[in-house]
Amino acid sequence: MKIHIIIVVFLLLLWCEVVAQPKQFSNPEKALLAYRDNLNLLRSLNTNSRSLPDFKFFLFGMGDRRKMVYQNGNLKDLRTGEIIRQWNVKNEIIVPSEYLVQLETVEGAKIQILENENGVWEISGKGASVFPHTSSQLHLPDFSGKKFNLVLKELHHEILINIIDGKPVPNLMVYEKPWFRDASMMGMVLKMTGNVSLIKNWIESIRDPFDRNNHGISEADNPGQVLFLVSLVAGKDHPVVSVILDSVRQFHKGSTENLYIEGKTDDSFHPVYQTMWLKFGLKSLGLNDPYRIPVQFDSYASLFWWDYKEEHVSGEKFEDGANHYFPYLIWAEDHLYNEHRGILGNLDYPLTWEQNASDATYSGMRIINEQLVLEKLSYPHTWHAAEMFLLLIER
Repeated sequence: MKIHIIIVVFLLLLWCEVVAQPKQFSNPEKALLAYRDNLNLLRSLNTNSRSLPDFKFFLFGMGDRRKMVYQNGNLKDLRTGEIIRQWNVKNEIIVPSEYLVQLETVEGAKIQILENENGVWEISGKGASVFPHTSSQLHLPDFSGKKFNLVLKELHHEILINIIDGKPVPNLMVYEKPWFRDASMMGMVLKMTGNVSLIKNWIESIRDPFDRNNHGISEADNPGQVLFLVSLVAGKDHPVVSVILDSVRQFHKGSTENLYIEGKTDDSFHPVYQTMWLKFGLKSLGLNDPYRIPVQFDSYASLFWWDYKEEHVSGEKFEDGANHYFPYLIWAEDHLYNEHRGILGNLDYPLTWEQNASDATYSGMRIINEQLVLEKLSYPHTWHAAEMFLLLIER
């Protein structure tokens, strides 16, 4: 009887493995045209554009999977540079919305590298095999019914690819640590797509309300962001909550009836933005909120578009130069004002970037190309991707 049970279990596991294996993606050329049509529709609305250097690569390993980069016939480990697979390529097609690279080798073989909800696969006429350390479960919605469904799929990829060792970072090649501001925006996307579990352990491990990534400063928007992140996976009993409630007193301003907070964020004072984040974090956990949003203009308040809209005081908007270096600022502002100033690059992939950030280690971009190091340009970028995603999914 035991032998029969073992045989049945073995056959069941074998059947499950066969069912999980993907077949070759049919007609990638058509899929690429559909993606470009969707992207061009967005470009017809957001006409600000920028030419970015095109080194034709694609990143694999969303979420908790091994991080890999395909470029010029090589599939490399993104962290070590080790060549995992190498092909003598005659033609290649990269389809960002399908997480797919198709290769035609000089010898005439057709190879596909495909990432799906189960793993990263090499598919050929001989069948499909999953790359080591890439087999795990993710939620990858197709966003059907959304106007920019294929662009949303690509942006979702840019969020998930930048989760490394369970930590949500702005760009996995130039940042080692998460930034609470960027991670909070990523968290909104992950909550929407059912992938919060990917950063659950990291959130549960937070004990300091400040990331201190910006020249070591304890930035006053961080406490509210951490409260929100905690609300995604835990409750008010999380150990960092009591630390936040105590440490936020250092930023108190105003009277008991008009209490708010004010401190540094990006080396400037932004009391409206900081108080909005704190109030939102407290509300997310169902905690008592004694704070009032100051009635004044704050240039960063337009970055907080999802709540307290009636408290916004309009004023001067971000200059167009922000589009060039920090495009997430204007995409967020667009969300508040329902405008279309947010910039788009000229590439199929990636769609997001950041340039000249003071605390980024741009030498990490060398694995893509030395020019990116010299230009202090990193792509993709998660705050940018999250702002675009959260705006477009509503349109």
